[in-house]
Amino acid sequence: MADPTVTTLLFLALAAFAAGWIDAVVGGGGLIQLPALLIGLPGASPAQLLATNKFGSIFGTATSSVTYYRRVQPDLRTALPMAAVAYAGSIGGALIGLHIPKSMFNPIILVLLVVVGTYTLLKPDLGRESIRRFHGPRHTVLAMATGFVIGVYDGALGPGTGSFLVFALVGLLGYAFLQASATAKIANFATNLGALTLFAPMGLVMVKVGLVIAAANLLGGYTGARTAVAKGSGFVRAVFVLIVTAFVVKISGSLVGWWA
Repeated sequence: MADPTVTTLLFLALAAFAAGWIDAVVGGGGLIQLPALLIGLPGASPAQLLATNKFGSIFGTATSSVTYYRRVQPDLRTALPMAAVAYAGSIGGALIGLHIPKSMFNPIILVLLVVVGTYTLLKPDLGRESIRRFHGPRHTVLAMATGFVIGVYDGALGPGTGSFLVFALVGLLGYAFLQASATAKIANFATNLGALTLFAPMGLVMVKVGLVIAAANLLGGYTGARTAVAKGSGFVRAVFVLIVTAFVVKISGSLVGWWA
């Protein structure tokens, strides 16, 4: 593949910044960054695009994880076990992702996003404050099961992973949106690391592009995390609904052919 032009790199950097900001606030930045890579680098293979996307994303998730930890202090008794199994799940998912066409995932992502968005809209009090639904080992086991399943998905494809993690932490475990975003970032960092554990030794990361989007994603992640902490759970919930709606429109348009 030919080296990308300066214009292409600027386009990818802008998309990566937006993706990092959205990912830090509520998750789902991959639904911006991965399509941008597909548009900007049409000659790259799906595996290269996925690997480079993970390389850029991990810098954003690392930065937002640290920022959230300092300002929100998520419960590491939940976050660390969830991240550990998410890491393992992501490695398995990455192995799957090397052998299946990505086009078959769009209908699945669409259904999941519609369910998530509808459930959130129908429950206006959801995620306003943390009300644990489970306690002790049961809470930890459910968090780990959720982390593993979403980790497999993230390794295989990835877009929307952060949003699914946030929703699971709010809808299943009872966290407020801000606490859920903080915990989700730690798990999302682990899933990115898991996929890169497989992709990087295979030489699939396009280093020049990866470094550009990594820098932009890092800045977006830092800015987004600070914005979410300052604005609180109500702001995160509003952005969550807005982003999920936008993703539903985008993916629906892709499936019917009026939005490439």
